[in-house]
Amino acid sequence: MTKNIWTSRLSVAAQLILGFFLGVALITGAIGGVGYLYFKSMSVRPKKPIFYEETAEGQKEIQQQNAAAAKSNSKEEAVASEPEPEPEPEPELPPNAYKAKVTWSEGLSLRAEPSLDAERIGGIGYDAEIIVLEVSADSNWQRVLLPWNEQEGWVKNGNTERVAN
Repeated sequence: MTKNIWTSRLSVAAQLILGFFLGVALITGAIGGVGYLYFKSMSVRPKKPIFYEETAEGQKEIQQQNAAAAKSNSKEEAVASEPEPEPEPEPELPPNAYKAKVTWSEGLSLRAEPSLDAERIGGIGYDAEIIVLEVSADSNWQRVLLPWNEQEGWVKNGNTERVAN
């Protein structure tokens, strides 16, 4: 009977030790799996913004501008004595609006609404000059106007720098 008691105590001790190590292994595996998923999701690069120049519409406009510039160069060479027309005055800015330059080195995503989940309707390149129309109530977003195509949208605040008018 003594042998039976020792065997049962040894069995209980072995089960306790095995259970402890199994529990530690499960907890360690769960923490490692959650950590792996977290760091994997954080290492994904965001989608590249869509810049106006990269769209078919933007390409057409650039080609038209290049063709117009080539025509004007040939006309200037042919008629050098004609006086140059005065440049058009810059359009007046709406009240409380100001010009700004993009300071984010990778450019900005132009969104339809002031939210990261909102649809991306375009992109703005680094150092592009834009018009800031307003700042959202929570000061996290800016409503901007792109002067080259009159498109309006929202960009994250803090990625532009005001320029002197």
